[in-house]
Amino acid sequence: MPFVAVGGLLVIVCVLAYAYGAVRLGDRIQVLAVARAVAAGQAIDAADLRQVSAARDPNVPLIPASQASQVIGRTAAVPLLPGTLLTPALVGDAAFPPAGQVTASVAVKPGQYPQGLAVGARVAIYVSASSSGGVGQSAVPGGSGASAPVRLAAVVLGVDLAGDGQGSTVITLLVDFTDAARLAAAPAGGVVLMQTSPEGG
Repeated sequence: MPFVAVGGLLVIVCVLAYAYGAVRLGDRIQVLAVARAVAAGQAIDAADLRQVSAARDPNVPLIPASQASQVIGRTAAVPLLPGTLLTPALVGDAAFPPAGQVTASVAVKPGQYPQGLAVGARVAIYVSASSSGGVGQSAVPGGSGASAPVRLAAVVLGVDLAGDGQGSTVITLLVDFTDAARLAAAPAGGVVLMQTSPEGG
């Protein structure tokens, strides 16, 4: 009899757990998500948004899909990546770049950056320390140039494959303010980008 009682109790617990889970899964709402990358300060267009189903969470102020008209035409406060669920804090006056950081663009040719580099990726930038050294000499780790390249850390904000019209791809980066001068002073062909882990290693 005790085993029968315990078995019955387990059945009741399982049924209650299933019912609770079903209720939680059913408590979902249609919210706004980012459909394509939007730069900080850029006006949000209808094509930049899509509706997705998300679990209702009082701690996360997601924007309901019914309020799309209130978002269209406003600006992105920070760079928005595809798939990001919109919250009021992400829409409004641009609060980007963060203090102590700047955005910069570099023109690189195939071989100077990894193929498939996407917005949001973390990269290590190796800047040639010698204006006379080529990419194959002083701009890469372990090169044979007179000086070792300087390693900077950055986050990719944009990849323009159309480039500068001279066969280069223009990549927009978020870098520390103190590193911006080094990047700007890099000689032509003296920059190599390598994608790193999300932790920056």
